Amino acid sequence: MTRSNTDYASEARRIHDIGKLTDRHIARATGVAPSTARAWVARTRSPSGRRAERLVELSSVVERLTLVLRPEYIPVWLTKPVAALGDEKPLDVIAAGGYRRVARLIAAMESPTAA
Repeated sequence: MTRSNTDYASEARRIHDIGKLTDRHIARATGVAPSTARAWVARTRSPSGRRAERLVELSSVVERLTLVLRPEYIPVWLTKPVAALGDEKPLDVIAAGGYRRVARLIAAMESPTAA
């Protein structure tokens, strides 16, 4: 793997660790098989193209969620229907290219006036 490819695999490992995401969560958001996401987390393979893009979008979401949710709750939040997303699940919205919709929702959660 090249340095940049290694960085993407490291990003998969990082969100697995800080966001408590499983290979199935990562796979769902990026559109790959769980075995592929597992290889990314193990750093034996690395995503490229659209899958790498979805992975870094997921990473951005996880980083921001760690500021407003307990890490153990992040996978739950990502997989449950959210009214503000039209009852869609955030992982599915990310997988469909809707990162900005999820990011706007998290921005509202980060705002002190959101309470």
